[in-house]
Order: sequence, then structure tokens, then C-alpha cells
Amino acid sequence: MAGMKRRAFLEAGAVGLGALALPSPPRARGNLWATAVFPPAGAADDARMAWWREARFGMFIHWGLYSILAGEWMGRNDYAEWIRNSAHIPLDVYGRLVARFNPVKFDADQWVGMAKDAGMRYVTITSKHHDGFCLFDNRLTDFCIRSTPYKRDIMTQMADACRRAGLKQCWYHSIMDWHHPDWLPRRDWEAATRPVDGARMSRYVRYLHGSVEQLLRNYGEIGVMWFDGQWEQTWTHEMGRALYQECRRLQPSVIVNNRCEGWSQAPVADPLGDFSTPEQEIPATGLKGVDWESCITMNDHWGFCAADHDFKSVPALIGLLVETSSKGGNLLLNIGPRADGTFPDESVERLAAIGRWMGVNGEAIHGTSASLFTQAPFRSTTKGNRIYLFITDWPEAGTLALPGLRTPVKRAYALADQSKAAIVVNAGGAGAPQALILPRNAPDPVCSVVALEFDGPPEVTGGGL
Repeated sequence: MAGMKRRAFLEAGAVGLGALALPSPPRARGNLWATAVFPPAGAADDARMAWWREARFGMFIHWGLYSILAGEWMGRNDYAEWIRNSAHIPLDVYGRLVARFNPVKFDADQWVGMAKDAGMRYVTITSKHHDGFCLFDNRLTDFCIRSTPYKRDIMTQMADACRRAGLKQCWYHSIMDWHHPDWLPRRDWEAATRPVDGARMSRYVRYLHGSVEQLLRNYGEIGVMWFDGQWEQTWTHEMGRALYQECRRLQPSVIVNNRCEGWSQAPVADPLGDFSTPEQEIPATGLKGVDWESCITMNDHWGFCAADHDFKSVPALIGLLVETSSKGGNLLLNIGPRADGTFPDESVERLAAIGRWMGVNGEAIHGTSASLFTQAPFRSTTKGNRIYLFITDWPEAGTLALPGLRTPVKRAYALADQSKAAIVVNAGGAGAPQALILPRNAPDPVCSVVALEFDGPPEVTGGGL
């Protein structure tokens, strides 16, 4: 992920339903992955994207050699996955971390189990970040898990665990590589110690393709190839197109994000990727006409930083999930494990709390589409003949208007109400909207979900975001 520190300077209230207002990362072409527009998917693409659209919620994992340093270097403690570049660590010094990577407490089934219990349907893990170190046994380099004291292929264990749990395994893979001798450009601060003489991007591209081939041949069916680090001018649109096509050749059903796209001086006629990837933000009105997924950290960093305890609250995290779903997108929520293979306690606690909420309300997230309402005091999702309302501020007056809803409500009830007692529906009349007459107390302390059932697909006047 991008190297600058992102601190959320606005969480929308105690319930966290608003988008986080965050600074945009500097890029050669701007925030490409948040704004790229793709042509509508055809029938084949609809079939390929179906599981991903149904999932709505996934786990992101940033883990590697940088986790050993835990964000600390030369008296500073606010680094993370970009520490080699940000702290100007020489290549040979950083390489010594390989001998220290021994995650003896790593348990893939435990990691995947926490994701599943939280209501997540897929796991995306860093097979290689920008530092170039591979968590899989890459036959093309010794800068990989094979050279560590641990030796065991992390990707094999994760893929097997996801398969056992019924989750989709997805790979993050960095296009940029600060370790490989043929990746250009060099970092400015190491230009004197790492001359570019003899470096050839064409050789690096062959290495990248060979690495991706292993990831798509050796671990069974993969849900997503999630690329990153493509923003430097040495990575061109033509290179991106070849990489996208190679992924689809190796696994025709694999989904590829839009960060395989390369740099170009002019707009391209055939933009790449199956979904857009806004980072550390949720677009104000979603991204109409395209599939999209917001990747967001639990705290301020992607990789593990021991000093970073600025974790978002449980209501804020549930709010992010509700907001992305109500706008028709997916949420990819990030964890930065410790070097020993354990999750930070704050992450474990929040995943469990999200899981408790999802255990009751998950049907309002999974398999849903965006809200039909344009003006309403709640967020909502739609699924078949149902609308789900997410109510964080329980009305003191006990009445909740349903502005623009044309289809008569057949039945209404709160998902957290075990008896599923019907909520009274006021049919309106004389121009008044339909309204719910709610019980005095909110059934859920964080976010109550009210299901509306109809005899057919509901219609809302002026509907849609």
C-alpha cells in the first residue's frame, strides 16, 4: 500500500457511519484506482464476479520482513510496511531480516477462522510487498520464505486453510520491487550505492510473470490477484495489459483488480481491471456502473507497528461495512500481524465484535445491492423482495419515515429481535410517506437492522444513490 501515514482525522460520529476523510496519496497519475472507469461487465464477467459481489466483506493481511521491525528504526517508531524506503535502510542491512523471520506462532486455520467468524468471505494476503520479499517458496529467487529459519510456504498453508473453511483465497502482489536488481527506478536515496548499470526492466517483467505463474498454478483456485505498486512510469499500460491477460490465461475465472494498470501520458482506450480500489476512503456516492472495493486499515498502518494503538472503534468499523454495502461496494479490512504470526489483541477483539454483529445481521450485508433511497435518515441495502434498514440513531419519537417508498410493506421486523415481532407499518396517505412505528428501545446497541418484506421487488421514487 501507499507509503505515507494515513491518520483518519474524521470518524463520522460515535457510530462511524460516515466516510473517513483522509488525505489522498501522491501518485504520478492521481488516485487512479479510485476513479478509473471500466466498461460494463458482460455475461461471462457477471458469472466470474458473482461470488465477489455476494461476499461484500474480506480480510486484508499485510505481513512480511517489515513486521520484524514493528515500525521501529533508529529512534523512530512510526514506520510500518514501507520502513525500508522511509527509513533509508540499505539493501544488505534489510536483507539480514531474512535470518530473523521465524513465525512459530503462525496458524493459518486460526487466521482464516477469525476472518470467517467475523463474517468475511475472502482473505487477501501479501504474497510479496514492495520490499520484494516473498512469503511463498518462489523458485526464481532466494529472497523468499525458503531462506528463512521457518522455511514453510505461507501461501500453501493459507490456501489450504481457506479451502477448509470455505473462504476464497486471494493474493496481493506488488508490481514494484525494491530488492530486484532489474526494477527501475531506484529509490532516490540509494542511487549512489545501487547504480542502474545493467538493469533491464524486460528481465524484471519476466521475473514478475514467472512469480505470478507460480501463484496461479501451485495453490489451487485463487479468487483475486490484487496488484499494487504500479504507479511509476517504468510500468506501462502495455505491461499491465500483458499481466492482466496472463492472469486470465492461467486461471480464466480469476478476478484482477485495476492496479495492474500502467502509466500512460494519455487516457487509454482499454482500461484494465475488474474492479476499482479506493484506498482509505469510501466514495461519497459509491462508484456507479463499476465494481469497487474500499481497502481500509483498522488503525493507522497496513503492516504491524507496535506503537500504533489508534484503532477504530467497533461501531466505526461496522459503520464502514454498512456504508460500503449500502453504496454497492465491498470492504477489505486490513490486519497487520506481528512477526511471530499472531494478530494484535486490538484486532482480535474487534474481529470478534464484528462477528457477533454479523452473526445477527449478516444477511443484510451478504448478497445485497446498493440502497434504493436517495434521501433518508438511514442507510439501507436491497436483496430480492427485501430492504434492510440500518438504524444507528433510534428515533425517540418512535416513528421512522420511508421517503419515496412506493411498494407497500408486507412485514417489518428487527433482525436482532429473536421473536421477530412485527413492527407496525403506517401506510401513509394524502401524500405522506409510509412509516414504521418502532418499539421504544433499539434492539441492537451498535446498529439495529430492520428488514422490510414485500410481495415483489420494491420500488422507491427517485431511487438510487
